[in-house]
Amino acid sequence: MTASLSAASALLATLTDRAPEGVWSAPGRVNLIGEHTDYNEGFVLPFAIEHRTAAALAVRDDDVIRVASTFSDEPVEVALSELDAAIEAGGLDWAAYPLGVAWALRAASTEGIARGVDIAISSDVPVGAGLSSSAAIESSVASALNDVWGAGLDRVALARVGRIAENDAVGAPTGIMDQMASMLGRPDAATFLDCRTLEADSVDLGFEAAGLAILVVDTRVEHAHSSGGYRERRASCEAGAAALGVTWLRDVSVADLDRARATLDDETFRRVRHIVTENQRVLDTVAALRADGPTAIGELLTASHASMRDDFEISVPELDLAVDTALEAGAVGARMTGGGFGGSAIALLPQEKIADAAAAVERAFAAAGYTAPHIFTVAASEGARRDA
Repeated sequence: MTASLSAASALLATLTDRAPEGVWSAPGRVNLIGEHTDYNEGFVLPFAIEHRTAAALAVRDDDVIRVASTFSDEPVEVALSELDAAIEAGGLDWAAYPLGVAWALRAASTEGIARGVDIAISSDVPVGAGLSSSAAIESSVASALNDVWGAGLDRVALARVGRIAENDAVGAPTGIMDQMASMLGRPDAATFLDCRTLEADSVDLGFEAAGLAILVVDTRVEHAHSSGGYRERRASCEAGAAALGVTWLRDVSVADLDRARATLDDETFRRVRHIVTENQRVLDTVAALRADGPTAIGELLTASHASMRDDFEISVPELDLAVDTALEAGAVGARMTGGGFGGSAIALLPQEKIADAAAAVERAFAAAGYTAPHIFTVAASEGARRDA
């Protein structure tokens, strides 16, 4: 049993004398490419990582749902009969994630009976690092409640439940990429997701066979998706789509960009250009992986970062330094990953260059006077599952 599973089980034992129904877990994710395209009904290519969030659950004999976590001092409890009002009132802090899932799952399911439960949560997914610690909470809790409440929802439906919780209970205007990656992950593969149809396909990555690995540089610059920058970018995308006569930027092609430049103000045009070219980069990355393998995708990753830095303006100096330093140290390609304004960068590196690249990034951050980054490797891993 991993540390997070053990910690969740131990925490549950402090809440109740009842035997646990089980322990479920779900991973964080790295987005290989396709940033901010999800809420524009575009394409994304994330993969689940080995860092996971565990949810241990025991059934109660009343209608109360109580949630506790190793990263909060006090449990939060709400009667199921009062859950709608609690979500509407807000102010739940971290508990909005698991309670929002319970709320959304009840609304989505026509099967099963909701019973009172105690849920204990522990995680080793870095928070604020752009690795979707929130979706890992949502997916682990959704998987647990789906089984215990007999809701009968499939993995895509559970991903929708997680997105509803994040959008409506937490108030973060994200798309569905993170939840789908967490639910559908497969070892050594990325999830190629069409965010319009929710059609998903596994794409073999082949990093290990090619002697490559993904290095993550968590800049420790924390961000929050429910804050202004993310919301402003989404509003710009919606304004650009409306001005171009489409509902979603998914329906604007690279060939339409000259018309867009003539129609839009400069800032809105650059926001639109990022989404349109990023969608194409996702398609090109999938094609390159399938035809030529992972050594062929480096330029696409690096071009994605330039687009996020210059057109979408969601990078920060720490992310740019991490990307530039990794490239100088021999990375095949590198980019920031996640919603931006902080979080992490990723670099695709030959395995023999990992240690030197990590050391070079650490030196560069120290020389710039930045907080020391947290640097580690990740591998594509399994999605949500029942562990015990």
